[in-house]
Amino acid sequence: MSIFSSIFRSRDKPQNRIGGGGSFLFGSTTSGKNVNEHTAMQTTAVYACVRILAEAIAGLPLHVYQYRLDGSKERIPQHPLYYLLHNEPNPEMTSFVFRETLMSHLLLWGNAYAQILRNGRGQVIALYPLLPCKMEVNRAPNGELVYKYYRDADESVLNPKGGYVTLRKDEVLHIPGLGFDGLVGYSPIAMAKNSIGMSLATEEYGASFFANGANPGGVLEHPGVIKDVQRVKESWNSAYQGSGNAHKVAVLEEGMKFQAIGIPPEQAQFLETRKFQINEIARIFRVPPHMVGDLEKSSFSNIEQQSLEFVKYTLDPWVVRWEQSLQQSLILPSEKSSLFIKFNVDGLLRGDYQSRMNGYAVGRQNGWMSANDIRELEDMNRITTEEGGDLYLVNGNMTKLADAGAFAKNQVKEVSK
Repeated sequence: MSIFSSIFRSRDKPQNRIGGGGSFLFGSTTSGKNVNEHTAMQTTAVYACVRILAEAIAGLPLHVYQYRLDGSKERIPQHPLYYLLHNEPNPEMTSFVFRETLMSHLLLWGNAYAQILRNGRGQVIALYPLLPCKMEVNRAPNGELVYKYYRDADESVLNPKGGYVTLRKDEVLHIPGLGFDGLVGYSPIAMAKNSIGMSLATEEYGASFFANGANPGGVLEHPGVIKDVQRVKESWNSAYQGSGNAHKVAVLEEGMKFQAIGIPPEQAQFLETRKFQINEIARIFRVPPHMVGDLEKSSFSNIEQQSLEFVKYTLDPWVVRWEQSLQQSLILPSEKSSLFIKFNVDGLLRGDYQSRMNGYAVGRQNGWMSANDIRELEDMNRITTEEGGDLYLVNGNMTKLADAGAFAKNQVKEVSK
């Protein structure tokens, strides 16, 4: 560590902002709406995208494997880390809930943190999620990364007033998203705050439009002088404002006229704007539009291909990010050469029943899949070796080209005799 300490000291504090300038993060947008993690989740498209990706990562089988001496690999359910990742990372959460929580943090804040509890031998015995909004990543004088987590008064038993708790790097599981320095990720919500703010603004406009009886705002024109303007305004609103008063007949006295000054939604392209913002937000998270309810450009002929592309181009990068972070933080240095952690995405790539059967038939007939290999992929019980479950078969009418030539040459010799 001393060899690299001078390099680490020269590096700036990990940050999610551009250079030394001000933070580009949350705040007011050009649409006038304040965007942060909580307001963004009020947008249905953001909520749907976060839920889709978080549930997809949480639902994938997660296993710990060990390399054998012959180069093959085997699952090791007896390893303590296997139970934590596959079943319960802590006594209060299942593995699904734990991964779903961390993935939602990663999508909203750009970083996911969990506290690592270890026993005296350094083995992981529990994992607890930490809120990214309370975490601060710093660099110690010796160049190592340290994590400062703020605990409120109701969270801290030892310190009733609350305060910061400093955690070492080996005490924190940190999964960073895309970032400037490779150490701390920046929030997708912050980077696309104007787009999300526009979606919030259109939703608020639609709600306000129907709250006013689905009629645009306007002014009351009076030919003379109104003595009590407030009374006339309140009388009008009480009688005709709100969706409950829609389509009522307005009665105007003393020559008053109602003049609409708002822009009707069809002229403002309200519906088109809302539809475009759904696609815009889906583009941020790289989620196919049909998965968030937009089926305009989807059909039975391409929706399966879009689902496979979702696994390949959207989910797979997140899976790799998770796997490498888990291996870096949870596996002991003495075990890293023999153990690895891997998600199983085969279930999402299986396709329809007919395609799977055709693929299995090709693998079975060409000798690289046995009956038990196929049954395991279909979650079926294995059959015994005596019944042929582990046999690898090939078609009898297939042979090497060299053998075919030799056979033909021998046949020529026999005929000549």
